[in-house]
Amino acid sequence: MRPPVGAPTLSRRTRILLILAGIVVLLLLGGSRLINFYVDWLWFGEVGYRGVFATVLFTQIVQFLVAALLIGGLVALSLWIAYRSRPVFVPVTGPEDPIARYRTVIIQRLRLFAIGIPLIIGVIAGLAAQGDWQTVQQFLNSTPFGVTDPEFGIDVGFYAFQLPFYRYVLDWLFVAVAICFVVSLITHYIFGGIRLSGRSGQVSAAARAQLAILAGVFVLLKAVAYYFDRYELLFSNRSDIFTGATYTDLNAVMPAKLILLFISIICAAAFFAAVFRRNLQLPAIATVLLVLSSVLIGAAWPQVLQQFVVSPNANERESVPIERNIAATRQAFGLTDDKVTEVPYSGTSEATPAAVRNDTATVPNIRLLDPAKVGDTFTQLQQRRTFYGFPQKLDIDRYNINGKIQDYIVALRELNSAGLTGNQTDWINRRLVYTHGNGIVVAPANQVNAVLDEAGGQGGLPNFTSIDISNSNSPSLPPSLRVTEPRVYYGELIDGYSIVGAEPGATPREYDSDTQSYTYTGKGGVPLGNIVNRLVFSLFYGERNILFNNSINADSKIMYVRDPRDRVQAVAPWLTTDTDPYPAVVNGRIEWIVDGYTTLQNYPYAERMGLGQATADALQPLQRAQQDKDISYLRNSVKATVDAYDGTVTLYAFDESDPVLKTWMKTFPGTVQPASAISPDLRAHFRYPEDQFKVQRELLTRYHVDNPLEFYGNVSFWDVPSDPTVPGGGGAGGAPQPPYYILAGEPGAAGQEGTTPTFQLTSALVFRNRDILSAYVTASSDPANYGKITVLQLPPDTQTLGPQQVQTQFVGSPNVSQDLGLLSRGGQSTVEYGNLLTLPVAGGLLFVEPVYIERANQQSSYPQLARVLVSYNGRVGYDANLSVALDQVFGAGAGAAVAPPAGGAPAGTPQPGNAPPAAGGAAAPAASPQVAAAAAAIQSAITQLRAANQSGDFAAQGQALQQLDSAVQQFQQAQAAAGSTPTPPPPGPGG
Repeated sequence: MRPPVGAPTLSRRTRILLILAGIVVLLLLGGSRLINFYVDWLWFGEVGYRGVFATVLFTQIVQFLVAALLIGGLVALSLWIAYRSRPVFVPVTGPEDPIARYRTVIIQRLRLFAIGIPLIIGVIAGLAAQGDWQTVQQFLNSTPFGVTDPEFGIDVGFYAFQLPFYRYVLDWLFVAVAICFVVSLITHYIFGGIRLSGRSGQVSAAARAQLAILAGVFVLLKAVAYYFDRYELLFSNRSDIFTGATYTDLNAVMPAKLILLFISIICAAAFFAAVFRRNLQLPAIATVLLVLSSVLIGAAWPQVLQQFVVSPNANERESVPIERNIAATRQAFGLTDDKVTEVPYSGTSEATPAAVRNDTATVPNIRLLDPAKVGDTFTQLQQRRTFYGFPQKLDIDRYNINGKIQDYIVALRELNSAGLTGNQTDWINRRLVYTHGNGIVVAPANQVNAVLDEAGGQGGLPNFTSIDISNSNSPSLPPSLRVTEPRVYYGELIDGYSIVGAEPGATPREYDSDTQSYTYTGKGGVPLGNIVNRLVFSLFYGERNILFNNSINADSKIMYVRDPRDRVQAVAPWLTTDTDPYPAVVNGRIEWIVDGYTTLQNYPYAERMGLGQATADALQPLQRAQQDKDISYLRNSVKATVDAYDGTVTLYAFDESDPVLKTWMKTFPGTVQPASAISPDLRAHFRYPEDQFKVQRELLTRYHVDNPLEFYGNVSFWDVPSDPTVPGGGGAGGAPQPPYYILAGEPGAAGQEGTTPTFQLTSALVFRNRDILSAYVTASSDPANYGKITVLQLPPDTQTLGPQQVQTQFVGSPNVSQDLGLLSRGGQSTVEYGNLLTLPVAGGLLFVEPVYIERANQQSSYPQLARVLVSYNGRVGYDANLSVALDQVFGAGAGAAVAPPAGGAPAGTPQPGNAPPAAGGAAAPAASPQVAAAAAAIQSAITQLRAANQSGDFAAQGQALQQLDSAVQQFQQAQAAAGSTPTPPPPGPGG
């Protein structure tokens, strides 16, 4: 159709410029997407998981096309019907009729509107539909659970994989019909099918028929929605006590859904009948009927039943739903009877020194080093260069040393990009020179190098063993700690990308040490050998040096996505990764081990909880938080490894019976290795994951109860205690106490703790709204009993102190508070409390807490173990030596159980300041007579100072302080003359 006379026209040049401008805009908008796509394509090819990328991309493309064609096609059909059925003659209200002007504009550009509107709506719908690719793939590859729900008897797989897809399709059909209705209504109005002039307006027969059909289809879809709503009641949150269909849901809401379903069908028929009737009375009546039915049957009746039948007898009415909820929650979160063992435990015992000495599994392995406290100690003493670093929260693992298990604090000496300074921060140094870290550092968790002296010497430090480039494969190292490639290119601290590799014969440029450079030879990284890749990455990072630097050649590669958790999440987007990946030496390689979870949001009757909230604790500020999403099903179905040198990502099926894992393995075939591919060396380093344990212990606070009436009354519920060692964060309502890994005997009946140490994850629990200990939960990481959860359940009338009360007892002891005041040296040092461990020993519960001191207001300061606090049956021990503290609590001889592991600490590179183990249990070196006399003088001065403090005699305090300073100087001189590190013996019993 020709434009009307006088309408403005565009010149040929203007049209060309507009077309070029449009192309430029499209490139600007789509160019970044294309670059991101290509960069991701290269990365997935590097790690060998391009099939994952292709499957996700193909699914999203199909979803885009289906949604775009469905929505766009229906809109186009609606527009075509509305336009073709328009009235032949449309009266104009006057020369200024705005509708007439719009109508004229549309008719002049009819093809533009007829194609453009459906196209735009279709594209928007297609883009919005891409986000639910997981729902589609789970439906296409669904796997039965072999477990049926208690109400309909349908396999749980229907609720996990099929129902979400049906609801997804139904929601899009609702959207499609609603958009078509609006588009048809506007079209009919513009072209005169609907006129608002007159008293009641006019609607043409064609407009009435089209709109009535669309409204009828919408109501029919509502009937289908009512049908699926019945199943979704099994995820109801109506009750504040449990998740699942309540008595009201089962006896009022569910029948109401069926009634409303039939009413919806009748109302839909009324809308269809309006096609053949001249008025809209019948659809209006149907609409009123549907609304009233929804209010009276769907809302009012359930409220009446709830208020007058259920609420007065809720404990009895809800007993069946609660029973279902308990069974489903235990099943969904792995807390069934075959996995959880409840053991009655008294928690109190008058243990003799002989009983403590006989505990050869727990007491010798009492952990003195807190991984959350000694990060700065590792950094200051093992960092070596400012561009190396360790995380604030270190990890703990165990190794076989000379045939026995020893737990270690472990940390990689990673490249810390934030530590680069000066010209180290220029592009060449940051990206081409400083590219990797150097080795792994370990320290026995139950030892320190020597007793910390009163003068603040080099005692109380970990017994470091550095496995690095200089000694990684040394025969002096135990075989389990030897590393073939100690360089660390992938870790938690490495920020951004690095460009590595060079042509054969080229001069190495990567920093290895002050006297040595290195050229990367591994398979990690994306090749930069062609101009296309260099151009793409130059645009991607906005860095022209990638394109023009002469050091980048055909053998260069670029490394990115270097955090192990991010790498696993990228290749397995269907997994939820644990917040705490940890490094381990496995078969001579440094591997990051990452726990992966399969989750579901809706498991029938299972408790729904926020994953982020359930896994938050006092240590959360030191690590990445877990994603906050609602779950009602959790399985640690995958163990993943990331090679610290070449970045290789390997996924292993750890729980092969998990239906969710089976579904994803069918979706991405070949990406997950079978459990049989896990080597014994790798399996020996698997830990029970922290996030799963946190969720399970939170659930055990309620779901240890079997009786529905007791569950409803909340009487026997427990709580996770708040962490008493957090400054300002302890007490009721504080951050939850984190679980702790320990090496100890497997807990059992009173006095029957295991004699063989196993690696465990543990937590204490207290009674609800009380600080009294209620239970002790432990999950085994031992390969033979992995995943076995033991709950030592204390009697309901117990008075065993909980963590908060034990901490109060510690800091309230006069000798402890006085000695800590001396250690702080009038504010020159700060006192920090380590993790408060709860340990079943000799039929009772032993509490152990390390105490650290750190120089105040010094950037280079670091914590040193100063004292150890011990509590058992209300008795407190306090000393620099754990063995002495145990003797104070149990009697002379009990501390003889404390001993270093067989073979001692593994040999390694000598570290400055290290001395023989002392506070972990080994005796201090024999002292000369002069040293002994000086130590006695120190003890005498401390005794006088305490007496002066108690009496308030300031003159005596000053005199005692002078004597103490003199005695310390004499001691240091005597130690120097003897050629040993100043490590005076601790004060007598009590500190």
